[in-house]
Amino acid sequence: MTEKAYAILGGIESPEDVRKLKIYELDVLAREIRSLIISTVASNGGHLAPSLGTVELSLALHYVFDTPRDRIIWDVGHQAYAHKIITGRRKEFPTLRKLGGIAPFPKREESVYDSFGVGHSSTSISAGSGIAEARCLGGRDFKVVCVIGDGSMTAGLAFEGLNWAGDREKDLIIVLNDNEMSISPNVGAMSSYLNRIMTGQHVVKLKAGVLNFLKTIHGIGEQMVRITKQAEESLKAFIVPGMLFEEMGFQYVGPLAGHRLDHLIKNFINIKELKGPILVHVITKKGKGYSFAEAEPSRFHGLGPFDIETGQALSSPENPPAYTEIFGKTLIRLAGENPRITAITAAMSQGTGLEEFAGTFPERFFDVGIAEPHGVTFAAGLASEGLIPVVAIYSSFLQRAYDQVIHDVCIQKLPVVFALDRGGIVGDDGATHQGLFDFSYLRSIPNIVVMAPRDENELQHMIKTAVELGGAVSIRYPRGKGEGVPLDAEMRTIEIGRGEILRRGGDAAIVSIGSTVYTALKAADLLAEKGIEVTVVDSRFVKPLDEDLLCRVAAETGKVLTVEENVLMGGFGSAVLELYQDKGAVPPMMKRLGIPDCFVEHGKQDELRERYGIDAGGIERAVIDMMGRAVK
Repeated sequence: MTEKAYAILGGIESPEDVRKLKIYELDVLAREIRSLIISTVASNGGHLAPSLGTVELSLALHYVFDTPRDRIIWDVGHQAYAHKIITGRRKEFPTLRKLGGIAPFPKREESVYDSFGVGHSSTSISAGSGIAEARCLGGRDFKVVCVIGDGSMTAGLAFEGLNWAGDREKDLIIVLNDNEMSISPNVGAMSSYLNRIMTGQHVVKLKAGVLNFLKTIHGIGEQMVRITKQAEESLKAFIVPGMLFEEMGFQYVGPLAGHRLDHLIKNFINIKELKGPILVHVITKKGKGYSFAEAEPSRFHGLGPFDIETGQALSSPENPPAYTEIFGKTLIRLAGENPRITAITAAMSQGTGLEEFAGTFPERFFDVGIAEPHGVTFAAGLASEGLIPVVAIYSSFLQRAYDQVIHDVCIQKLPVVFALDRGGIVGDDGATHQGLFDFSYLRSIPNIVVMAPRDENELQHMIKTAVELGGAVSIRYPRGKGEGVPLDAEMRTIEIGRGEILRRGGDAAIVSIGSTVYTALKAADLLAEKGIEVTVVDSRFVKPLDEDLLCRVAAETGKVLTVEENVLMGGFGSAVLELYQDKGAVPPMMKRLGIPDCFVEHGKQDELRERYGIDAGGIERAVIDMMGRAVK
């Protein structure tokens, strides 16, 4: 559907335009928004099912609340595509996730309607609490609405926020977007009706008046108040599942039918007038409006380009298996030989390649929910009793458990293996998901080995090495397909701290690690065409480094270039430079390639590697520059 074909969406430039519409027009707008989301994600990839499920919710919130004066904070951002479309980014929406296009998640720099930047889950309640406190301190008056999914509620951070917000008693509205619970039409209609009644101002005032009156009755007043509240809570527990939130200090409203715009709007109009912390429970359906996404919400949670008519991924040439797949199969094989091996994920069993492991060894598989700190300390507990836990986690998500890596694993020298998926440049998901810090934040910790394979064959050997080491290990591997190398039939252990020379040349040395090794070899071919012969080293380890090998190539060539998909500050190149300084072996010419002091935005992996000069062409230019400076 082209923009010209939209009956209503083409005229929506801001939420002000949305507020002018009739309810029946909003229903048409919702269908048109879904059409734009589906067509864009089919072309660009993205998070389809979650955003399709929140179209009506997004419209209702912007319809009732005075945004951007009122603040809407989206948790994670998977559910915010409709929000982006109706807040001035409709025309740019087809650039979603593209280099230079709009971001995949809410971003403060992108729009005044994006009250708080997000990407990792479960931050909305804490952020909203801070915004609410700032509002009060500044003597201002606006509403704060946090939208959080039921999955994000599994994180400890969400409950820390709830605990704080309920106790502070500030005006704060939390919308729990529950897309797992089903709700029948009758229950939904009755629930919506009851909540419209219970949140109406007449009822609220009457309830408060009755309780105040009872308190004045000498002798029995307080007892009657307790009995009244107990009766009310019993009724609520029978009708709605809100007792937990009520106990934490929230006034509970729900569950509401999340795809009934008339009901949502009427309820939010009432809720807007309430005081104190409110939790609104909304039932939605992931993938709403697109049959394939409704049937398989997990597959359509986050995906690449697909065919709209069939729901199938667009065909691509035959490729080698992904690193994630190799990891999963290798761990199954090793776990079959060693009953002490266990696997842990933080609500990412599919994304980390552990689904098959979970089916094969269900008693040794643990999904801790979106609770990375708990997952790491849980792993430490397993390890303290003689098991070998493998924590499969994205590089950017392990950042959330940094203290636990230090305090609970490394100080105690426990054998926990961290399988860091999505290490390096991840691409389309942008700054919040780039795995560009783990070399830096892990190599500074005592009692941990940090390594990265150059290909899928090395990955399987490193996993075997890690589970047999008896200490903490991090193995970092990239997003995407492997190099297409054959896998050795027999896995072997790798000597800790031993690098490897893959190509020899006397003009300079390229010292690479992980995903940059094959890129360095390609650069060496380009340089050879210009008569420059370089040594290419696969360091394999960030910690410990192969001191003898690195000092030898520095002495032999006098020119060393380090290459990494990590920030330069404190990263692999810094480790090599520190080694040379400590050993008194600093080469006459040395340069480090990596990510400068910035956050890398969204774009294709190859585009971003080229932008930051860590592709084959960038490495070639860096070596030529070194050669030129050496001549001068």
